[in-house]
Amino acid sequence: MSAVAASPPTRFLRLAGSALVVLIAPPLYLMLDLAVVGRLGGTEFAALTVATLVLAMVSTQLTFLAYGTTARSARAFGAGDRAAAVREGVQAGWIAAGVGALIVAVVYPLAPSVMRALVPDDDVAAAAASWVRIAVFGVPPILLSMAGNGWMRGVQEARRPVRYVTVGLGVSAVLCVVLVHGLAGAPQLGLAGSAVSNLVGQGLTGGAFVVHLVRESGSGAALRPDWPVMRAQLTMARDLILRSASFQICFVSAAAVAARFGVAQVAAHQLVLQLWEFIALLLDSLAVAAQQLVGAALGAGAFAAARSDARRATLLSLGLSGLLAVGFAAGAAVIPRIFTDDAEILAATRTPWWFLVAMLPIAGIVFALDGVLLGAGDVAYLRTATLLGALGGFLPCIRLSLVFDWGLAGIWTGLLVFMGARWAAVGLRVRSGSWVR
Repeated sequence: MSAVAASPPTRFLRLAGSALVVLIAPPLYLMLDLAVVGRLGGTEFAALTVATLVLAMVSTQLTFLAYGTTARSARAFGAGDRAAAVREGVQAGWIAAGVGALIVAVVYPLAPSVMRALVPDDDVAAAAASWVRIAVFGVPPILLSMAGNGWMRGVQEARRPVRYVTVGLGVSAVLCVVLVHGLAGAPQLGLAGSAVSNLVGQGLTGGAFVVHLVRESGSGAALRPDWPVMRAQLTMARDLILRSASFQICFVSAAAVAARFGVAQVAAHQLVLQLWEFIALLLDSLAVAAQQLVGAALGAGAFAAARSDARRATLLSLGLSGLLAVGFAAGAAVIPRIFTDDAEILAATRTPWWFLVAMLPIAGIVFALDGVLLGAGDVAYLRTATLLGALGGFLPCIRLSLVFDWGLAGIWTGLLVFMGARWAAVGLRVRSGSWVR
């Protein structure tokens, strides 16, 4: 009980720091991958960007393996039943293995057709398909890593996930440079070297999580499929997938409408949106910490501690987002120039920039309360609130922006409305106290 009753800021920050490293390492590696492959030429660079986008869209819809498993294992851990928390990881692992095998079976034969449909250039499409046909075998270990992260977050294990992820991606980074360009006596594989390095690194990370899970389970019986537990996890997965899909619909729609307003406008939109996605990783790390601690407190029946953790998470996240808002406001004339010196793009950036600044404090509260409700397992409510915000707020604003030619102001008004609707929904839910029950 005492382990979950006291959650000082240092514990939040320790758990958030672990989550941040795990969240931010893959996009940092992707930037290196793009830089290495970019030296091969435009065809290879374009192929890699398209291929990684396709795999990212697939894996994004499966983050329930991390977030859903964290919620359930944290409750078991808080109740003092570590074995049950580990069992959640085992069952999530079975789901990850099954879904991963299914993705490989579907994507491998369809990769050439999918890439030809997405890319008009035959050379780029062929190169992208070749990359996907190698890298797709890394999807099962990616999903196993998600499941491993989930249950280990639930039991508040902060160091091992960081170690597993950084070692795996570190190996990938070295292999990427060596295999793509044929350094140190290695064969020069070109774009295929990027796919192989991805596969090896993901395999190492996923394997490390599986080995630790087997050691924690302790017996063959504990590793068997448990269908009732898997059904409960899949029910939560359905709600999390629908919630994730609503985010994807919003951002894809925003990019599509921005493209209608001109090259400078879509470039400015994507520039600010990339900064937003980086900020989201920072705020999400605090939300993950809130999920871990609130879930454990509720599992222990420490309802007062759960409420205290919810307040502390919200204040920490609001403080961080407030500091970021001040920094981005002060750097409005400087930060965009880090990414481009095009006068038209810089001029177009001014509009979404101030919407971003205004949205940051709201986002700080929303992310924290999302983490609280995820820790409470209140995913059905989150699903409904997010869908209503997208369908009733964001998409109508996007449509009006297109019809009345409101430009980026209309698009980012839609994003601000979407965030405000989520703030109202999660705020009311947390204030009601029903999430505690």
